[in-house]
Order: sequence, then C-alpha cells, then structure tokens
Amino acid sequence: MRTDSSPTTIFRKDYTPPAYLVDTVELGFDLAPARTIVANRIVLRQNPASASHDIVLHGEEIELVQVRLNGKLLDAADYELTASSLTIRNAPAEVVLEIETICAPVENTSLSGLYVSNGNFFTQCEAEGFRRITFFPDRPDVMAKYTVMLRADKAAYPVLLSNGNLVEEGDLGDGRHYAKWEDPFKKPSYLFALVAAKLVCQEETFKLADGRDVLLQVWVEEGNLDKTDYAMQSLKNSIRWDEERFNLELDLDRFMIVAVGDFNMGAMENKGLNIFNTKFVLANPRTATDIDYAGIEAVVGHEYFHNWTGNRVTCRDWFQLSLKEGLTVFRDQEFSADMIGTDSGRAVTRIDQVRTLRQAQFPEDAGPMSHPVRPDSFVEINNFYTVTVYEKGAEVVRMYQTLLGRDGFRKGMDLYFERHDGQAVECDDFRAAMADANGRDLRQFERWYSQAGTPVVTARTRYDAVKRNFDIILSQRGQADKLPFHIPVAVGLLDANGKDLPLHLENGTHAEGATTVVLELTEQEQIFRFRQVDERPTPSILRDFSAPVILEYDYTDDELLHLFSHDSDPVNRWEAGQRLAMERLLKLTKQVATGGVANLKLDSTFINAMRAVLTDEMLDPAFRELALILPSETIIAEQMDVVDPHAIHAARQFMRRTIGASLKAELLAQYHANQTPGEYSPDALSAGKRALKNLCLSYLMVAPELAELKLAQQQFENASNMTDRSAALVAMIHSGAEAGPYLKAFYDDFDNEALVIDKWFAMQAAAPTTNVAAVRKLMQHPAFTLKTPNRARALIFNFTSANPSQFHAADGSAYEFWAEFVIKLDAINPQVAARLARGMDRWRRYVPALQAKMKLALEKVAAQKLSNDVAEVITKALAN
Repeated sequence: MRTDSSPTTIFRKDYTPPAYLVDTVELGFDLAPARTIVANRIVLRQNPASASHDIVLHGEEIELVQVRLNGKLLDAADYELTASSLTIRNAPAEVVLEIETICAPVENTSLSGLYVSNGNFFTQCEAEGFRRITFFPDRPDVMAKYTVMLRADKAAYPVLLSNGNLVEEGDLGDGRHYAKWEDPFKKPSYLFALVAAKLVCQEETFKLADGRDVLLQVWVEEGNLDKTDYAMQSLKNSIRWDEERFNLELDLDRFMIVAVGDFNMGAMENKGLNIFNTKFVLANPRTATDIDYAGIEAVVGHEYFHNWTGNRVTCRDWFQLSLKEGLTVFRDQEFSADMIGTDSGRAVTRIDQVRTLRQAQFPEDAGPMSHPVRPDSFVEINNFYTVTVYEKGAEVVRMYQTLLGRDGFRKGMDLYFERHDGQAVECDDFRAAMADANGRDLRQFERWYSQAGTPVVTARTRYDAVKRNFDIILSQRGQADKLPFHIPVAVGLLDANGKDLPLHLENGTHAEGATTVVLELTEQEQIFRFRQVDERPTPSILRDFSAPVILEYDYTDDELLHLFSHDSDPVNRWEAGQRLAMERLLKLTKQVATGGVANLKLDSTFINAMRAVLTDEMLDPAFRELALILPSETIIAEQMDVVDPHAIHAARQFMRRTIGASLKAELLAQYHANQTPGEYSPDALSAGKRALKNLCLSYLMVAPELAELKLAQQQFENASNMTDRSAALVAMIHSGAEAGPYLKAFYDDFDNEALVIDKWFAMQAAAPTTNVAAVRKLMQHPAFTLKTPNRARALIFNFTSANPSQFHAADGSAYEFWAEFVIKLDAINPQVAARLARGMDRWRRYVPALQAKMKLALEKVAAQKLSNDVAEVITKALAN
C-alpha cells in the first residue's frame, strides 16, 4: 500500500509538552481565491515544562514567503522546512515570529483549512486544518489570544467575520474593505475561524441571565433567510438552558452561526463563530422534516454548549477528544429531552440514543477500527471522530449522572470548571472532579476510557418463596484481557399485574421502597438480594439503558410480553418488544437461509402484542412508533456469527408484510387517527403523531393493494409539509410501485433546494429496489457531484450503508462500485473517503462467497496511492 507519506502511528504514551507556548497571535489575511496571503505574528516563550529550545511549527500545502525572528529576516539555512513542518533550532527563550505564507483556497477540495465554497471563503480547522493556513504549533494544548485582520474585495465579500468581537471595520479604497476581530479568551488553533462571503443574517438582541444584552446572528446565503427561525430559536433555548441547568453564561458580546453547503462535518464550535453544514441550520415546513428540525435543535445546542465544554476547557491532546465531545453530546441529549418537557418525550429521545448505539457503536466496538473512548494510538486523527468517541463517550458521562445523581453530577461539573477554566486537560481530570466533588472512589471507572469493546453483562435470578428473597446474580465479561468495569445496572421488579414492586435491597444504600435502584457491578460476579418479595417477580434489568452493555438474560416469551405490556420504564418496555421481534427474526432468517421463503410463519402471540401497543391510546404516539419499528437489518446482522444479508432482508420483509396484512384494519384506523391538520408545528406531540401515521403507511405499503397505493399518492399530493410528503414518496419507492411521476414531481418542485435534492437522492439510494446500476445512472444526473459531501453522502453512502440487500449483491458489483468511489473520493476529500471506506470494516463476518468478493474490493483500494485517512482504515480492515 502506498500513501502520500509514510504513515506514522502516534501514541498517547509519547505525549510531551510543547517546547514553546504562544501568548498572542496576530493574523492578517489578504483574501483572494487563488492566492491568499497570510501574515502571522506570534509571540512565544519557552515552556518551563520543556527543556527543548526548538520551535516546531506545523504547515501543510502552503508556500512559505519569509520568516522573521525577533525582527531578523531568516534565510533557508536558519530553519528546517519539510512538507509538514518548519523548525527553528536553538531559539531564544522569548521569541516574536513573523511569518508570511500563501495558500490557494479555491484548490482546497479537502475542505480542511481555508477553502472556497460557492464563491465564499470558509474555514474548518479541527482537528489539524490550521496548519493549512499558516505555520503554527497546531496542537490543542497551545492556547493563545487572537487578533485577526481580514481584507477582501467589498463587492465580492461584503461580510467579513472571525472569532470574538468586532473592534474595527472600514474601507481600504480600490474597492476593498477590512474588518478587525479580537477574541478576549485564549483558544487553541483548532477553534480559529474566518468567513468572507456574500451572506445575509437574521439577528436578535438577547438578554442573558446577568442582564447583559448580546447580539445573536444566523448568517446564510441570500434566498435562505426564511429558513433560519428555528435555528435562532434553538440558539436562544440553548443559551437559556445552559444558564439554568449548569449556571454557564455566554461570555462574548455576540454569537454567530454561519451556514455553508460544503462541509465535512455537521458543524464546528469555533469560539463565537460556529460554522454549520446547511443541513443543521435551514428549515421551513416545506423543505424540512420533523427529523431535520430535531437535528437542528440538537446540533445548535451541541455547538453552543461547546463554548464551555470544549472551548473554555479544552483537550490536552487529541486522544482526549471525548473529554469535549462525549460530554457535549450528553449535554445536547439532556437539552433535547428537556425541550420536550415530558417523561414520555424524554423516554423517546433515550430510545433513539440506544438505537444509535446498537446500529453504529456496538458494531464499531466489535470491528477492526475498535478503540477505547480515549484512544491509545492513531495514524490519522480525523478517523477518530467516531460514534465511540461521541455516543459511547456520552454514555460514559451519563453513567456519572446515574451513579452520582443529578445534583452530584452538577457538583462535579462546578468543580471541573472551577479547577480547569482556561486550561487544556485530560479525561482523567473530569473524572477526578466528579469523584472529588462527591467523595467517591471512581478509579475503576477509568476503564471505560481505556478499555475498548462492549462489555457483556449476564444476569441470572433465583427466588426463595419461604424467605421472600429474590436474588439477581450479575456477571460481566469483555474482550480478552479486559479488567472488570464499574457498571451501573438499574433494575425494577414487576408483579403479576405489571405493577412495580417497592424494592428493599439488602445492604443497599438506596431509598427503601423505591421502584428502581441502581446496582453497582464492579466485580466479575456479584449477587444482589431483594427482601420482602411476596411472589416471583419479572425483573426489568438495565432500565433506561443505564450502561452501554449487552445484556444477556434468558427471558421467556411470557416475561417479555409482560414487560412489553406493563413495564413502567419505557426504554425496557421498548426493549422487550425488540427482543420478541429479534427472536423471531433470527429464526426466520435461518429458515430462509436453509429452505427459502416458502412456509414462513409468524405467530399470533407476537401479532397480538404488536396490535395491543398500536391501539393503546394511553401511550405516546412517538413511543408507539418506536415500539412498532422492527430491528434494522444491521442490528439483526450483529446477532449472527455468519451474516447472510439476503436472508436477513427476506425475513424482515416477510415479517413487515405479515404485520401489514394482519393489522390492516388497525393500521388504517391509526393512520386516520393521527392526522395533524392545521398549521405545521415540529413540536413533539405533532411529530410523534406524524411518525406513527407514516409508520402505519409504510406497513400498509409493503405489499399494497390499490387502496393503499391511492392513500400514499393522496398523501403525497395533499401534504402540507415535507415530513408527510417525503414519507409518502419513500413508501411508494420501497413498495416497488411505479413512483416515477412522483419522483419527477418532487424534483421539479425542489430543484433549487439543495437539501431537498439530497433527500431525493437518498430516498432512492436506500430503497431495496435500487441496485448498483440504478445508482450509477443517478450519478449521471446533472444535480449530482462528488465534490459536495452532502450530495456524495446522500447517494453513495446511503446505498452502501442503508441498502444492505443491494450493496451485498451476489455478483460483487456493488463492492467494485464501493472501491471505485473510495479511490475517487480520496483524491478529492480524504476525510469523506475514509468514512466511505468504513463500509467494509467487518467483511470477515459475511458468508464465504460475499467475503471473497469484499476482500478483492479492499485489495483493489489497498493497491492505490492513498491518503493516510483511507490507508489507516483499509490496513486495519485487511489485517488479521
């Protein structure tokens, strides 16, 4: 395998403090697409923690014009210049460096550093993009105060933005203008940002809790201003929530959000100047679904919350990435749940989080890219912006709250900021604050950061009717050589009527008579005894998914039905339904694999359980929708030693078709009962009704008759919002019915709305009726481009990750397609290519015929000259 340079593995154990610290940075930009000149004046001093006198500055794909050290112009003999660094040996203890460089933003298709999108300038500096702008000690533990001067053509770039506060602006003559920005807070280089663009903004003055007025702005391209209201409201809600929940206030005079169509990530928390993918800013009822609205609220909250958890306190090094990301994901999850404001709404958001873990994080834990929440090594840091760092990291933070209680968690947060405001620290510093604030020994809890893999918790029970004792025996196992984790296991006990029993835990510290207690599993095996239990109960184990583990307990069908019907914990009630479905799906899959689709049957017990939930008007519609969604084909595959994707698809489709036919009358009744007439609102109740209604439609459309087809067509034609319109179109496409005229009508209505056209590509790519030839044909459409990450993700990624039955075509043609576009994307944007490359992570688990073809595709990619991003993924996938 050949790469752009020899890949170097970086190890956490090799961390050394920077030789020099930076006090201030002054940057001057003369912006031009093909030739931007960057003047950089940095004041450095030797770090007392380092004995080195060598100044090492990172730099990539930039042209060095000149360097001055303490006023002296250096010649080539005074420094060492490589493709990735500028080093000055034996420097004095105090240094002023003046560096002039040139870069070409218009040629920067990687979208890392300074780049041009739709004629405008944007930056993305996390993780290591700042070194593509100027030479600098580009590492998160080097924090400095920045002053930035932007100069550009006024007609082409009327808006000039950077971090912090605007202190001066004016005209320069000859059609150019300038803006000067100062950030009063120290920050690492990855939080630097600039924008020079033709943009318009929605702005509001907002009063903080301390009485200060701040300016809030959402900047977008002209024509999109009507889609900014929800992002602005989400920002205001985020500010208020952080004040009330954690007593954390906005610390600048203004806060800006800027939306850009070409962006590798969802958004970026640059201090005071958040740059967002348009997907997470733009929304109105005509163009955005309920899911889009929820995503905007969560991501706006996430990036705002980074102002403290990530910006004011940042990471010592990139191995500590989850220090900011896991914590901030947890904070945005809590924010979203609190915004709904009901127990059922909070439960629905929690179930969605559990589904994400099972769909994406558990497979990552079991694959070749498995790594701890705090990785020990990497080749390319961009490959570690993963569901393990983010979502599992959030689960680790959630476990602190589960163990310490909400008040105890808040005490830990307060101590964390008291100790570390303005510092770059480690995950262990956060753990120490939680422990010290609550007087708890959390040393064993550190293993959640250092040990990879998903622990398996096995539960057994025994009941002594004479002594009225009920024992739960918990044991844990992880991957080889793993030490026991500290695992909070929340449990409840249900009586024969489905009521929660008051709990009396022997030797427990919990409130007597509580209906849920948290058991702390810290050993390989422990016995937990409950007293005063008058009948053998049904245990509800791992309530609210209290730890990111796989739970093994040999529930009977009757016990699962009991939990599915009665459990007061909505997460475990949902989980019982998932287990009932999974047991049947695995049996059906085995039948298909060995004997085909003939003679498949689905028992009436399961159908009746689904009917009971569907028609239970006491349950929240959003919960009913989630309870009625079958485990995905990906999650089913995770339960199998050898994966046959075609058998899985056939089995799941049979179950969906049977449910649709058996519950036709009830599905139709619920479809009509959950209409949302009147003006569109993305509130939780309305969104839940639409979700349930559209799930009913999808079941009815698995094998539609004329009446069901007309129902979908009428919904498409009469829909007053994107949620209902797109759901009807998806139902038609997935059913195999003729959807051509409706696809054309949809495209014609929205051909000037980039995010909606992304949906148009995505819904076709994910349909089980779409094969690789159809995807190639879609790629010839004039609206398709590889250079825009959103468009590539919409079509290529959705096909390879959300359409398993077609991606795993028996002839291997889709694997050849995958290899071709990993290679093509790598030449354009290595970060995006590496994400696509992850699609073959677990090729060894598939049936031998597919496995052989997948290996050939991986080897085809490996034979190319690759970026470090893609090389790391492919190397690990092919390694034994």
